[in-house]
Amino acid sequence: MRPQLFTDPSPGHRARALRAARAKLAARALRAARRPLRGRAPALTVCTAALALACAATAAAAATPPAASTGAASGVSYSTATVSGYVDPNGEATDYVVQYGSTRGLGAQTSLAPVGSGTGYVKVVQVLTGLAPVSTYYYRILASSPAGASAGAIYSFKTARVPLSLAIAGAPNPVEFGSPFLVEGTLSGTGAGGHPIELQANPFPYTAGFQAVGNPELTNAQGGFSFPFLGLLENAQLRVVTIGQPVVSSAILTEGVAVRVTLHVGATRRRGYARLYGTVAPAEVGALVGFQLLRPGRSVNQGGTVVKPAGAGGSRFSRVVRVHRGVYEALVRVFDGAHMSAYSQAVLIR
Repeated sequence: MRPQLFTDPSPGHRARALRAARAKLAARALRAARRPLRGRAPALTVCTAALALACAATAAAAATPPAASTGAASGVSYSTATVSGYVDPNGEATDYVVQYGSTRGLGAQTSLAPVGSGTGYVKVVQVLTGLAPVSTYYYRILASSPAGASAGAIYSFKTARVPLSLAIAGAPNPVEFGSPFLVEGTLSGTGAGGHPIELQANPFPYTAGFQAVGNPELTNAQGGFSFPFLGLLENAQLRVVTIGQPVVSSAILTEGVAVRVTLHVGATRRRGYARLYGTVAPAEVGALVGFQLLRPGRSVNQGGTVVKPAGAGGSRFSRVVRVHRGVYEALVRVFDGAHMSAYSQAVLIR
């Protein structure tokens, strides 16, 4: 058989043939790209390099930003409040914050918190702290994801007043019988400055009830106060109360009244002995008296006696004891409930 002879096609014919071949190959590649890959689920779409930008743009256009809805505040106190809301991540990894402030411009926000990447609304809750009392605050929920951000409506709440409270102390406590002392304290809370208050007392045996002592006072600008008390004769329960609404009372303070003890040293004819004597007011006949020699870090008992009656409703004690050089004091122990035991002033024996 004779070989067939072919002649070279014209340049125009070659170009048309090349374009047709390229189109046929592109169609085959497109059909292959649209078929799911075997062994993979769900099916993946293969994008050629030429289509990568178009695929990314299509995916971005398909993503939906999260939705945010602000809820009402609850548990509002003078310094804290609990705010809530709802966030729908719309299938994207989403975080949220609570933005808040004393104006509608907000200005502060909580730390970023995750919501997840599901679909459907999820309730979110945050506790705001460090708030000022009797102040209006504005807040909203702000959610964000790679697809964008959205904010809920701005709501508001008002913090409460700081409740008034009273704290008192006696200075000194106990007080020596017949001596003056102070009842000092502080009224705290909203409106504490310049507030009228009064001191009340319920003396031993604490059955008469509380009665006002002296005149009412006004607290200073910081809520501080000080009541002078003259001549408390027996242990007493004390309290301070506010005048007007709201009525607030301090805790009950028991102010003790210690017996007043004097101690003196008298000479005797016996070498190494001295007379220790003194008085006790108010009269505490039968109370025990102990004489103590003070040593560094301890005291040494040097004998004792009992209190005896004296003229004009008073009481006294006296005893000759063996003594050494040093500092002595007398301890008078009472058990009548109306007064407290007490030490005398110290005396030096050379």
